[in-house]
Amino acid sequence: MSRKDLQGTPNKGLIGTTLGFFVGFAAVSLFGPTAKLLDQTMMMTSLQLGLLVAMPNLTGSLLRIPFGAWVDTTGGRKPFLILLALSAVGMVGLAALLGVVGPQNLTIDYYPLLLLFALFSGCGIATFSVGVGQVSYWFPKEKQGWALGAYAGFGNIAPGLFSYLIPLLIGAIAITGTYLVWLIFLLVGIFAYYKLAPNAYFFQLSSQNYSVEQAKKRARSMGQELFPQGGLWDGLIKAAKIRQTWPLVFIYFTTFGGFLALTAWLPTYWQEYFGKPLAVAGGLTMLYSVLASVIRVPGGILADRIGGVITLVISMLVSAVGAVILSFGQSVTIAIIGLLLLAIGMGISNAGVFKLVPQYIGEAVGGGAGWVGGLGALGGFALPPLMGLFVEIQGVAGYRNGFLIFVILTVISLGLIYMLKRQSKTTNT
Repeated sequence: MSRKDLQGTPNKGLIGTTLGFFVGFAAVSLFGPTAKLLDQTMMMTSLQLGLLVAMPNLTGSLLRIPFGAWVDTTGGRKPFLILLALSAVGMVGLAALLGVVGPQNLTIDYYPLLLLFALFSGCGIATFSVGVGQVSYWFPKEKQGWALGAYAGFGNIAPGLFSYLIPLLIGAIAITGTYLVWLIFLLVGIFAYYKLAPNAYFFQLSSQNYSVEQAKKRARSMGQELFPQGGLWDGLIKAAKIRQTWPLVFIYFTTFGGFLALTAWLPTYWQEYFGKPLAVAGGLTMLYSVLASVIRVPGGILADRIGGVITLVISMLVSAVGAVILSFGQSVTIAIIGLLLLAIGMGISNAGVFKLVPQYIGEAVGGGAGWVGGLGALGGFALPPLMGLFVEIQGVAGYRNGFLIFVILTVISLGLIYMLKRQSKTTNT
């Protein structure tokens, strides 16, 4: 196979994978902007509401583990396409339910069905760890901070953008038409990923019956540096044995899991605590979500220059300040300041974490991305119901006091970052 017979370049692989992740990741906002509308007829408790907006993040987090590790055996295309297809199944079901029953006729009896469709739709969120592996295999180590920052940063824009667009679409074509438009967008995105996102050279060569050594040699001559070692479970087992994996999991639970949780929860927070209309709540949620996403790009560049550990220390301190402000602030202005600080801190922290994944877990990038991305993103499922529980117990004040969760998580994460700093000069075992 000559060079001209191989598909793609690192930049093309990055663009295609980022586009696919953008499409799948939009499911974070599946119910957040519409939760209050659905609740008008379903009459959910705060805990049920929190669980509903968080449900897509359950499959979106747990499936990252096996699908992220799968990249080490086949490359990213196959697992990526399967996850997007499952997400489309959920969107078809949701659009059909709203079309047949009608949003005005939804009762609490349909709650389990909504949870089921949310689980399927959330599969697209799991493309994150698949894309991390796919991008990492394309780029040399010294450029991975930038590449992964760009991948995650631009892909992460989707939930915030949809939090803003959904209320506008609902005003124009109602909730049923809005989800139908979303389904069409998802299907177009799946096709675009299929056309634009090839695997890294090693996996292309391996699929053409090259031996492992021949494929590595050819791919290395074209600039590829990272190569998988072992099978699917080997990557997960190897990553699990590396002690730095688990602090990174918890830190990512705080930062990226927190990002997912807040993107889903904030529309309800702005509407219920401050009485803002749906369109304003969506716009304020987009402000937080897009900032946390876009800043991940310069965060990746910063991590390349000063190192992932120092980047995490600085950004986590910013997050801690933002969480404290939110826990005590009772005005819209103070809340916005706190959320902007939290967005900056979380976004840069997310870039710092995945600068360290190839560094600490380079022999099993897919497995490492699966553990960190999967268990870390589980925060997006666990935290909204917990914040809803604050509201159940404390009433309206619980919307503010629920941010104490992030104060606690950031303090624990700073302690774990200190452990990573001490271990940064040791050899992984």
